[in-house]
Amino acid sequence: MADMTWTIAPEPYDSPAAAALWRAYYTEVSDRWYLLHEGRRTDPAELEREIAAHPGDDLAPPGGQLLLGRYSGAPAGSAGVRLLDADTAELTRVFVLPERRGRGGAPLLVAAAEEAARALGARRIVLDTRGDLVEARALYTRLGYTETGPHNTDPYAEHWFRKELVPARAVN
Repeated sequence: MADMTWTIAPEPYDSPAAAALWRAYYTEVSDRWYLLHEGRRTDPAELEREIAAHPGDDLAPPGGQLLLGRYSGAPAGSAGVRLLDADTAELTRVFVLPERRGRGGAPLLVAAAEEAARALGARRIVLDTRGDLVEARALYTRLGYTETGPHNTDPYAEHWFRKELVPARAVN
């Protein structure tokens, strides 16, 4: 049997693999919102406009980082961080393809994003999510994030989380 493992590494936000995962992520969260609130899927033209409007260039160095998770070598998930200020990074685009969920990828992606935030100089990490993304809220709580007040005015944000980043321990 082939080795079924996760590897996580930085990836340019505009690589073909990152673009495909961004499309899958945005399609899923947009469709979930429209199905819940309007009983329909996202209009294809709107989907294309929104994907184009948010290319992810804020997830590039020096102020950000996109991480790509590969499962057995194939792109399967992502997580990004971007600095909001000198001490605060924002976690975004945490996503695992549906067929790869339940295999431990999301906690690994979040841990790698936290390490990337530390490398950017952040002392804390924040994120927002929606009420209908119950799996995401459960994940963040399980990983030590606490719900806080709003840190942004995103019209789709309904829950905000925060975690203090403990400095990485030095190895002797």
